[in-house]
Amino acid sequence: MSQEQKPAVGDAPLPALLKITFSFVDSMALKCIVELGVADIINSHGHPISVSQIAAHFGSKSPDLRCLKRVMQVLVRRDFFTTVNANPTEFGEDDTLYWLTPASMLLLQHDNDDLSYSPMVLMQHHPHLLAAMHHLSAAIKGGGIAFEKAHGCPIWDFLSADQEVNRLFHDGLACTAKIGFRGIASQYVDVFADVKSVVDVGGGTGAALNEIVKAYPHIKGINFDLPHVIAIAPKYEGVTHVEGDMFKAIPTADVAILKSILHDWNDEDCIKILKNCRKAIPEKTGKLILFETLLHQEGAESMEGILLASDLLMIAHTGGGKERTELECNTLLQNAGFPRYRLITKPGLPSIIEAYVE
Repeated sequence: MSQEQKPAVGDAPLPALLKITFSFVDSMALKCIVELGVADIINSHGHPISVSQIAAHFGSKSPDLRCLKRVMQVLVRRDFFTTVNANPTEFGEDDTLYWLTPASMLLLQHDNDDLSYSPMVLMQHHPHLLAAMHHLSAAIKGGGIAFEKAHGCPIWDFLSADQEVNRLFHDGLACTAKIGFRGIASQYVDVFADVKSVVDVGGGTGAALNEIVKAYPHIKGINFDLPHVIAIAPKYEGVTHVEGDMFKAIPTADVAILKSILHDWNDEDCIKILKNCRKAIPEKTGKLILFETLLHQEGAESMEGILLASDLLMIAHTGGGKERTELECNTLLQNAGFPRYRLITKPGLPSIIEAYVE
């Protein structure tokens, strides 16, 4: 490119480049306020409050109010908070009052209702999990898996060895499961109405299955995962935790469910998992339910960017993982012995693929 062809400062490509270059600041500011519990502090007052009032809850003798205010300004810009008497050019500690928005309300740690997205924010921004992305170029250049280049072992081995990150990881997955499955259990009534038993394959700590069993108390729930995951799973009424390996055998039930499991694995491994699911359910009446957000799905264009980001995260963490289209999921099902399926979609919820053995 000649000197004359280079874009000038202010041309469209440069702002776009700067926006993505500094996008990490937004997500790290979000992590900061989650760690500080800012949303809960503001909510506890019941009205807009200043940074000095927020900081009074930190239990610190010398909080940096100027820094806190700058973090809040970033998140106001991103609609996580709203302001009263805002003066963005001044940094006096009490010149701006902050209040919650629908986005920051998703971060609240409720006493009687644990639908908070905060654990997922902390999980995705943990240094050990972020490290894989710093090794992405090395994995592209020389082959291999970015996570393994960062830590010297597969992600599942790392989690089994590090209990702190293991708990953080599964708390993050559990919070999204609670949020998603509470909607799913109430909206997809016909999917679970006549089911007597369900095995959640790779069900984590059982949060998703608990939402199903609470909505349909007649269902016997079996939460199935690796030993180091079951070890931190809380007790849920109507849910039995069973440890094992989905590549070897899966407990029997009327229905097997897989929520965001297949995107962790390559096609060959997915077929192994699906074949074991087929063995675990009745030959004629058994049913497999996949909960997935599909790539290139009509009517879900707003999710496409998030899915592409997740797709990149999967390959960085697992090497073979990927987000899939409906056609790709169907190919896996056909190869695993599920000749027929039904796709169910509702706005704002993950898609359901009901697959049948015949």
